[in-house]
Amino acid sequence: MSLRLGTQLMVVASSPAAAIEVLKTHDRTLSGRYVSSSLSVKDPKLNHLSLAFAKECTNNWKNLRTICRTEMFSGKAMESHVELRERKVMELVEFLATKEGEVVKVMDLVFTTICNILSNTFFSMDLCDFEREGLKDFIYRAAELGATPNLSDFYPILDGLNLHDSKKKSKEALGRILSTWEGLSKKEGSKRILELFSAGADTSTLTIEWAITQLIRNPDVMYKLRDELTKIIGESPVRESHLPHLPYLQACVKETLRLHPPAPLLLPHRAMETCQVMGYTIPKDSQVFVNIWAMGRDPKVWDEPLSFTPERFLDSKLEFKGNDFEYIPFGSGRRICPGMALGARQVPLVLATLVHLFDWSLPDNMDSAQIDMEEWLVITLRKENPLRLVPKYFIKNYGLCDHEDVAQTSTYFTDWK
Repeated sequence: MSLRLGTQLMVVASSPAAAIEVLKTHDRTLSGRYVSSSLSVKDPKLNHLSLAFAKECTNNWKNLRTICRTEMFSGKAMESHVELRERKVMELVEFLATKEGEVVKVMDLVFTTICNILSNTFFSMDLCDFEREGLKDFIYRAAELGATPNLSDFYPILDGLNLHDSKKKSKEALGRILSTWEGLSKKEGSKRILELFSAGADTSTLTIEWAITQLIRNPDVMYKLRDELTKIIGESPVRESHLPHLPYLQACVKETLRLHPPAPLLLPHRAMETCQVMGYTIPKDSQVFVNIWAMGRDPKVWDEPLSFTPERFLDSKLEFKGNDFEYIPFGSGRRICPGMALGARQVPLVLATLVHLFDWSLPDNMDSAQIDMEEWLVITLRKENPLRLVPKYFIKNYGLCDHEDVAQTSTYFTDWK
């Protein structure tokens, strides 16, 4: 499918065959990145910081990708921070134990946890607080502004007018984030992970929120997942070492990514040169999208595609590493998500912990069929109305744990080092 808006030609690939041509056959030619004027903040400090929004795969970009692959997200690097991630997840448990019986906004609490996992990994300090908005508000606002189209994107002659004022607002929002970031460290390497930090926190949070939403709407799936957790883990806290032994948990995460990919169109590619894709001419500088949201719901590829059925992945060899083009929630090719390895660890860890240690109910006796499933596309795919639930803390075998204060929660998890 193609659409022309003003001077911009936008091409959408919506099938695995088309995705192969875009992300594999013509990977180099289509490796450019289209960046809207709202995100094109003319700050020299930003020109070399971006990984996702670098307009071309320059040597600097390649060096940054290498750093991510070998230093930040390698197996050795991931293993070195296992205890940190587990500790931050238990802080979420401790906080939720104090909110038993109250309505909580799941997304905010999970975001704080993921944010602090990342900030402690890179800076050895918390950046977010469970009781405050803080950095989360800045990141969400910047994403919304970045996704707001400018007429000048399609009609460059209007660039000087900036009719929607989005460039100014985007620059202000990014400036606030950068000022916070630069206060943490003056090291160049620290500045460069701003983008990885914000993107990783947002996408992981949304995946967990959608997963819990689907589990609440599908109690039979919730029961099967809890049964697996009970058999494998018992009454112990969830550790990352448990994750490879929890196939149904992994299937739930995969099924969530199929139905609710965090970046449903990936990020817009740009044709560096004119090329042919499936017999169609893609002119130079065209925007090229890959509609993985549509591919994940294609009845030609999936049985009962709108059904949340983790079982479809239990005997499947499909992985999200970018080689199976009917299922590429993290993208593929040279622009594949660099933080995939971290997401594959922290998402199931947080999800398993929340399911293992809490019973969740909807407020005001609402039926699960009434949950609003409307989606809101910014750059990522969010719930239009964030999920709100009431937690009830319990130890396995469904015996309730009577906590008078959060200290008892900490005592229960004494073996956490």
